[in-house]
Amino acid sequence: MIDAYFAQTPTTSGETVMNVTAAFIGLGVMGYPMAGHLANAGLTVQVWNRTHAKAKNWASQYNGKACDSIAAAVAEADFVFTCVGADIDLEKVYEGPEGIIANAKPGAVLIDHTTASAGIAEQLGQLARARNLEFIDAPVSGGQQGAENGQLTIMCGGEADPFSQAKPLMEHYAKALNHMGPIGSGQKTKMVNQIAIAGLVQGLSEALHFAEQAELDVRKVVDVISKGAAQSWQMENRSGTMIDGEFEHGFAVDWMRKDLAICLEEARKNGSRIPVAALVDQFYGDVQQMGGSRWDTSSLIQRLRKKP
Repeated sequence: MIDAYFAQTPTTSGETVMNVTAAFIGLGVMGYPMAGHLANAGLTVQVWNRTHAKAKNWASQYNGKACDSIAAAVAEADFVFTCVGADIDLEKVYEGPEGIIANAKPGAVLIDHTTASAGIAEQLGQLARARNLEFIDAPVSGGQQGAENGQLTIMCGGEADPFSQAKPLMEHYAKALNHMGPIGSGQKTKMVNQIAIAGLVQGLSEALHFAEQAELDVRKVVDVISKGAAQSWQMENRSGTMIDGEFEHGFAVDWMRKDLAICLEEARKNGSRIPVAALVDQFYGDVQQMGGSRWDTSSLIQRLRKKP
């Protein structure tokens, strides 16, 4: 089946295009550019968004079609991509008579890029199988900048064959792309990612705050310690904006709390202990109380700067 999908057809101008139709459901800060990469790669892309004006705007920017309904977007699609907010949003777009599963054509591969629970991935996978559809949970890491630059890290759960079919499409916006195991494995891997980030950002916040209180040249401190064992992506990419008190550079606190809640719930199920993640989740709650719900995750440092 994959050979048929990716056969190339010559046009009258001598160019070639891929015989693939893709639907993309959800055009937020991540989905909008991801769908754009697929269109730019020569796929036929049909999009749907809860706010139809955004879908129309996307279609005017890229060579694609804005659809009035999910059913219309997915009916002829070989691959259906989703990137929405949370479990409840996934249920709305996948289930019911107007949803993806009821209207996708048999044999289609459904790829979900939402960061959600492993439970919803398994639920949707079962519903998909019952209608001769394939499902892959494929949460991403890299934020808006990664989506725009086509440099996302994608962790996938599902069967090996549909993953192999979907991989060439996802590579248009990925720098790293791995099959992690059965359905739900992608979401669980993303949980590991968020647990690690929570601890890293808190550690970096405390380090920078200490340097400030010690009246050191904080940028000079970062320059020297970033050459050693303390180096991290967060230090390289966020320390400067943290020092400047700028927190408009990516993943929002509200979304991080949503992700950490998923991590904590899964930890309760599998018996793992993640006390630092649980504590940092509370700290992000403090940031929300400070009015920082839409600040990026590096804003943890503002909580430390706040005078008691």
